[in-house]
Amino acid sequence: MDTLEDEVDRIAEETDFAGVVRVDRGDRVELAKAYGFAHRGLRIANTIDTQFGVASAVKGMTALTIVSLIVDGSLDLSTTARSVLGSDLPQISEAVTVEHLLAHRSGIGDYLDEDDGHDIADYVMPVPVHELATTEQFLAVLDGFPMKFEPGEDFAYCNGGFMVLALIAERVGGSSFHDLVHQRVCEPAGMVDSEFLRSDELPGRAALGYLEVDGVWRSNVFHLPVRGNGDGGIYTTVADVRSLWTAFFSGRIVPGEWVAEMVRPRSVVSESERYGLGFWLDGAGDAVRLEGYDAGVSFRSWHNPTSALTHTVISNMTDGAWPVTRRLYELLSAGAE
Repeated sequence: MDTLEDEVDRIAEETDFAGVVRVDRGDRVELAKAYGFAHRGLRIANTIDTQFGVASAVKGMTALTIVSLIVDGSLDLSTTARSVLGSDLPQISEAVTVEHLLAHRSGIGDYLDEDDGHDIADYVMPVPVHELATTEQFLAVLDGFPMKFEPGEDFAYCNGGFMVLALIAERVGGSSFHDLVHQRVCEPAGMVDSEFLRSDELPGRAALGYLEVDGVWRSNVFHLPVRGNGDGGIYTTVADVRSLWTAFFSGRIVPGEWVAEMVRPRSVVSESERYGLGFWLDGAGDAVRLEGYDAGVSFRSWHNPTSALTHTVISNMTDGAWPVTRRLYELLSAGAE
């Protein structure tokens, strides 16, 4: 019988996978392996310590930052966005609360609406990407979108909602959003290799993101904001992702009662998935998921707090992670070794 590593190797070879795979069960690392190139032009290989962009995985960290501010008494789930935004983003309803935003139930119009049908390889940023380096700079792209439905009425995945949460965190937290995430999430979790890096000054251990256009591999530097923010874009490692799950469920980032609140379902999205506050939830079981998808980025990490099983796949290719992570889910859910 093939081992778990053999099966991952097979899929990686079949799909020309570039990235890193890690499986943890309790304190034991069952698999940690890197594939492909971090820099295709210089033929620099990915390693298990390579830093990768993980796109919307940041939403879980944004949610933890907001909840830590609630624990401190600076916010509440019922705090309205308008009470912090003032006259900014006037089309956001007076009724939208922090809880609505965290649960993707705000109904606000999205500056990157995933229902609009754009291709992942499109250049979707409405302003030059180098102008999106700080949280306040995103006001230029968040404004002008009417409400889609009344707050609390429905679920609609919303990138803009998590940018609004970043603005709220920054305005009540007394520091930049990037510093707040570092201080309130990365430090207590021991995430020593996670940082909001600029795409135009990546250090040596960070992988470039790649997408294939007309048979040619191009980096994603012109597709994404030059520096990530509340809705996505931190760089991290598979080891740091494991550290995040461990710290989250042990109550080191926010207290245990808030952990339970964040993984309490607010929406049934489909038969196979629900959503809490910043985290995807399995349709029926205890497993919790973070996921990211963008031009040159694909990431998925599952953690089951009951079995202490974690499996994470990060790829610096647009669709690279999906075949591997789907197969891992099948094998590990069935108890394969």
